[in-house]
Amino acid sequence: MGIGQKPGQQLSFKYLDIIAAFFVAILIISNIASSAKIVDLGFSLFTIPLAFDGGTLLFPLAYIIGDILTEVYGFKMSRRVIWTGFGALVFASLIFRLLKVLPPEAVWEKNTTSAAYNAVLGGMCSGGIVIASLTAYFVGEFSNAVILSRVKILMKGKHLWVRAISSSIVGELLDSLIFISIATLAKVFPPEIFWSLVLTNYCIKLLIEIIVLPVTYRIARLLKRAEGVDTYDIGVRYSPLP
Repeated sequence: MGIGQKPGQQLSFKYLDIIAAFFVAILIISNIASSAKIVDLGFSLFTIPLAFDGGTLLFPLAYIIGDILTEVYGFKMSRRVIWTGFGALVFASLIFRLLKVLPPEAVWEKNTTSAAYNAVLGGMCSGGIVIASLTAYFVGEFSNAVILSRVKILMKGKHLWVRAISSSIVGELLDSLIFISIATLAKVFPPEIFWSLVLTNYCIKLLIEIIVLPVTYRIARLLKRAEGVDTYDIGVRYSPLP
């Protein structure tokens, strides 16, 4: 329940739709980027070459937004936005699949080719990236939201950095392992770089979240003041299903 909110009272939020829109956009763009390119950093850590898929640079922002949603609006509202993003991602995958099976125009086929389209967006078309992302995000983001929500109650709303980092350590680890595993099994990523992708993705995601933490603090504080709410999920059932 939020501060100043009466039982059963419905609040009208001014900025929730904007945050949700950013969340959905980040989720879709990061999945396209993951399918489009793998980046080689050019050095190794413990003999493991460091490489990451293109979505790694953007995807941590989805977790940051998830932290803000849970911190300000609570677990239930965060869950609603997450499922909205999942639905948009499935829809995007179906559109890319439809484009794949539709016959190509002759000039486009000559200059660009269907092979190039399949190579870049094959993961989105085949569902490999989507299945990997949905499963990984389902486990990772909900784990992140539950831990952040519970720790907020235990710490009585103090020390946001503790719950933001601790929840991300667990959520991002589960996300990276599940995402790379399924995407590799779906032949989106080559198995030779499995550990390289897992290690690099995890480290970069955590690093980005830590670097952006002051911004997370600032946005959460401004939203609490602007929306007039600071939700504590007392008595909330932590189920991923509505």
